[in-house]
Amino acid sequence: MTQAEALIILKTGANVFLTGEPGAGKSYTINEYVAYLRNHGIKPAITASTGIAATHIGGMTIHSWSGIGINDSLDIKDIRRIASSKHIGQRIRDTHVLIIDEVSMLAPATLNMVEVICREAKKNQDSLLGNKPFGGLQVILVGDFFQLPPIIRKKRPEDESEQIVLLDEPEAKFAYDSLAWIRTDPTVCYLTEQHRQDDKEYLSVLSSIRNSTFGMEHINHIESRRSTYDKVPEDAPKLFSHNVDVDLVNADMLSQLPDEQRDFKMSSYGLPNLVSTLKKGCLSPEVLSLKAGASVMFTKNNLRGGFVNGTLGIVKGFREGDGYPIIQTRFGNVVIVEPMVWGIEEDGQVKAGISQMPLRLAWAITVHKSQGMSLDEAVMDLSEVFEYGQGYVALSRVRRLSGLHLIGWNQRAFQVHPDILAKDKEFRKASDLIDKEYSGTAEKSIKKVQNNFIVSSGGRIEI
Repeated sequence: MTQAEALIILKTGANVFLTGEPGAGKSYTINEYVAYLRNHGIKPAITASTGIAATHIGGMTIHSWSGIGINDSLDIKDIRRIASSKHIGQRIRDTHVLIIDEVSMLAPATLNMVEVICREAKKNQDSLLGNKPFGGLQVILVGDFFQLPPIIRKKRPEDESEQIVLLDEPEAKFAYDSLAWIRTDPTVCYLTEQHRQDDKEYLSVLSSIRNSTFGMEHINHIESRRSTYDKVPEDAPKLFSHNVDVDLVNADMLSQLPDEQRDFKMSSYGLPNLVSTLKKGCLSPEVLSLKAGASVMFTKNNLRGGFVNGTLGIVKGFREGDGYPIIQTRFGNVVIVEPMVWGIEEDGQVKAGISQMPLRLAWAITVHKSQGMSLDEAVMDLSEVFEYGQGYVALSRVRRLSGLHLIGWNQRAFQVHPDILAKDKEFRKASDLIDKEYSGTAEKSIKKVQNNFIVSSGGRIEI
């Protein structure tokens, strides 16, 4: 399915699971839909499963948006309290479209909690809405289950007598196993275009991992990119599976530079709990230490400024007066970097924000924090990969085979979860069927459904 075809379905108000391989344009499609909604006077709720993902899309975590916080489970009293609260409850009642990005990293129980709270909040508004999944919201679930999975806590409540459909059966591993997903029954839009990788050989490697057909042909491609630390480009970022390795490399490399160190401290304002969420999700550190010659990576998008999240560069020096860093990017342009703001808005008002240079040291980064980035070049040590999909996420960050420098790997690095393999076939089949259904429907009929959704959501048809 193309991005344009997926947008047609999204605009009808259908609940949707938007998926596809890395680089297929999921974020672009969602951004186009968000712009469409706003142009028609509809303000969507933009959320993500993690703080890092939330910063990528300019939203907030689904945990904060729904009011569930860090809870693993909620009883009936908790649900009623949250759903009737002045801020959370009203926010849900005012919402017509809920977007949840990186749904692959969302635990089934978490999605269930969000669904029940939405249903309860909408019930307080209209009893009929309380019988519909998510209280009748259009729910758009975005993600790729071949990427990093959720962390499932094994703890269960001692007394389940007051629990209601919040904890799934023990075998529930992924969001699509949840009761909320099953009740919602989202239309699958599986994007098949590729906008990141343009290297046929590298695409074949990534597809073989995804399809569990990884063989000698692909091993040969991987072997051709085997390297050692003394041979890799010095300014190419290194991807590791553990934070400790990243911190050691960055600290060691910075200490070897001779020039004076400059420290840039993050500032913040607003509600403490929201500030804490922003800090956890921000790829720039609270204290950014730089020297001339340091390898850096931009952590925010600014097309006018000449950089996006993942753009690499070198610190050339610091501007006189304010001391702002001067960065020469891989593309050759020079950028004087100024502080940027990451914020959380509610009802058009900024509730919290943090300000920092949109940079981080880039000699090394974790695979987890690389999710969502597109890199021209990267050095990877996948010898300690411990989770299904971790190697795939790392490899799919790079645009082409020539930009890959592999130090080592283990068997798990080229494996994806076996359950996902079977489920992915179902998703592809469902997407093909719905694509054929819409292609056979008259454009006039589809437009009527789209307009009806705009009206029912309180929007304007004429813009």
